[in-house]
Amino acid sequence: MPADGDLDGVLVGHRVRLFPHDLRLCPLGSGSSGNATWIGDGRVGVLVDAGVSARAIAGRLTEAGLGDAPIDAVLVTHEHGDHVGFAATLARALARRGRPVPFYMTAGTRDGLPPRCMPDGVEVVEPGRSLRIGHLDVEAFRIPHDTLDPVAWRVGVGDTSVAVVTDLGKPTKTVSAQLRRCAAALLEFNHDEEMLWNGPYPWPLKQRVRGDHGHLSNRQAAELLSEGLSGRLRQVVLGHLSEQNNTERHAEEAARTVVEALGLDVSVRIARPRASSEPLAVPIDD
Repeated sequence: MPADGDLDGVLVGHRVRLFPHDLRLCPLGSGSSGNATWIGDGRVGVLVDAGVSARAIAGRLTEAGLGDAPIDAVLVTHEHGDHVGFAATLARALARRGRPVPFYMTAGTRDGLPPRCMPDGVEVVEPGRSLRIGHLDVEAFRIPHDTLDPVAWRVGVGDTSVAVVTDLGKPTKTVSAQLRRCAAALLEFNHDEEMLWNGPYPWPLKQRVRGDHGHLSNRQAAELLSEGLSGRLRQVVLGHLSEQNNTERHAEEAARTVVEALGLDVSVRIARPRASSEPLAVPIDD
């Protein structure tokens, strides 16, 4: 495991309100190379997943114009390495910068976490029960994936919410309902079905990816997006694209086909796999 690195520019406990009327969602890496997403309003912030090193998180936040963004908690989706590979080292780096930071996860994720990735300060959550981190309302909700108890996360201020929904094998009513509550979301568009079948993966891996506990295809993600767009959802970042079995063009075409069919004004962007993406600014309803 690499050295802990540093978090220069990431001020744990910092309370300067950077954007008084917005909730920001900023992917810092999305895909098999490592996942992390920052969400906050400047007074309070959380990180969803720790599949990227502390040094990379600090650098990517700075590149995104969020260099002084606080990290008050880390929300873990599941125990795969591209989501928790740097959890232990990130916990140590955050503690050195100010105070220990809690890592929220389900009991199943805690039990499945590799020992080398186990952070200090684990807090077990029950999916479907909201909790407060500062003034942020946070809720984990279950998704189908091949881990012990995986979840996606919704984070909100008042009536304004955003979500990070990746690593699920099929759309579900629970996920659709959560998306309808959100103004913005990072949503998995993992693979193009034809590219997966004709691609380099061995047969068992192809079966895993396309299974009900694998990853969303562009077609499945578009179905889920269509359900979400029946609510408040108007900003979408397409995430966790497979570098072998998808392209930005395929994913974007699938998403925009849905948007155009519904005749809605929806922002569609694509998360970068190994760098920060432009933050979404979501107006907070007063």
